[in-house]
Amino acid sequence: MHQFTIEPLFGTDHMELFGYNIAFTNSALWMALAAVGLWIFVAGGMKRQLVPGRWQMAVESFTGFVDDMLEANVGKQGRKYVPYIFSLFMFILFANILGLMPLGVVGVHPFTFTSHFTITGILAIMSFAIVLIVGFAKHKLHFFSLFVPHGTPLVMIPLIFCIELVSFLVRPFSLGLRLFVAMMAGHVLLEVLSSFVIDGFNAMASGIGPVVAVLSFILMVAICALEILVAGIQAYVFALLSSLYINDAENLH
Repeated sequence: MHQFTIEPLFGTDHMELFGYNIAFTNSALWMALAAVGLWIFVAGGMKRQLVPGRWQMAVESFTGFVDDMLEANVGKQGRKYVPYIFSLFMFILFANILGLMPLGVVGVHPFTFTSHFTITGILAIMSFAIVLIVGFAKHKLHFFSLFVPHGTPLVMIPLIFCIELVSFLVRPFSLGLRLFVAMMAGHVLLEVLSSFVIDGFNAMASGIGPVVAVLSFILMVAICALEILVAGIQAYVFALLSSLYINDAENLH
């Protein structure tokens, strides 16, 4: 599965700092490209024209979409999280779409870094850390009441507390795992179908080979279109769940 292999680039495979390998990898390259692409996208929409152009409308539409999502899930106080959730949503969206490019850059094949749990896990931990910081800063020790639903019988509190605590601690794992699995599964499916196309055309003499190749290619095109949709859905789901987790910290009862 060459497309998932992390490789050092530009002869940096032996770079070390304090005993740690700091090689610049294909994963780092595509993360940088996603970040630069996001910066260009936002910068192009910051003209603040009275009659906005298409670019400005696109940026304002995405910002308004995130703002509405936070207001629906967190309330008015959720507006201060718009920059973070917007950046998170757009960064994942750019990453997923860039990974579907048919051609690479500077001789490096497209790399979907969101198909690695180390990346999606760090993004999930960032959201989880915000929940902990805001929760304890705003509610102090009362934050632990999150793990005891209102009206829980006294005798059930120890058991319910443990169950809710484990469920809470599993959140960053499940959040990161969902994105990682969705992106990896889609790319593996495309890899399998592409092998059918190649093997089918290599077996021209068999008669059935070209039929399999053509059918696999049609299905592959359909899966590519579906992958573009999944790229947006997974970015939305990640941002949505992050906003729901933030709501637990902001609106603790």
